[in-house]
Amino acid sequence: MIIKRLELGPIMANCYILGCERTKEAVVLDPGDEADKVLMTLSGDELKVKHIINTHGHFDHVGANKRLKEVTGAELMIHREDEPMLSELSTHARAFGLSADNSPGADRYLADNDRIEFGDHALTVIHTPGHSRGCICLYSEPDKVLFSGDTLFAGSIGRTDLPGGDFDTLISSIKTRLFNLPDDTVVYTGHGPETSIGREKKINPFFS
Repeated sequence: MIIKRLELGPIMANCYILGCERTKEAVVLDPGDEADKVLMTLSGDELKVKHIINTHGHFDHVGANKRLKEVTGAELMIHREDEPMLSELSTHARAFGLSADNSPGADRYLADNDRIEFGDHALTVIHTPGHSRGCICLYSEPDKVLFSGDTLFAGSIGRTDLPGGDFDTLISSIKTRLFNLPDDTVVYTGHGPETSIGREKKINPFFS
């Protein structure tokens, strides 16, 4: 699997471009800002976007949805619980002194255990509420990689003080849904560096 990480926008959220080496089909995960940078990366690798996937609805992860969808025509996906945020991005961004375009609505609602295919690869949806009600992670078992959005970070967890957040729910999501994955699973996070499931079990202060 091709994996490209881009840090986008003033909050430096991680956007991931995942591609199939053989077919050149791709997905864009959490295009938070700087749509042209995403499009240039896709063009440089000759990748065709099949799906745009949002791990949750916060503006720093979905702010480039509108332009990316307009240019690529790709299917936009998010969990049903977070879809209402897509039409309120400009309001939420202003609360942080920033700006964002409202997103189109979802073409497909994602639910736990859904499978998203692109080329020879597939991602399995893991619903992990806590940072928001509709937070999801995406797992590729053959590649042993997890894209955790803002659920789990290297040495930390997602914040729970925003609307829809709940600390106990987030801790439960990580313990029961993520920590049962193999320890050598590489975790690509929504902000900051990558980590692994085994490392977070050992050193993350919220669980040690």
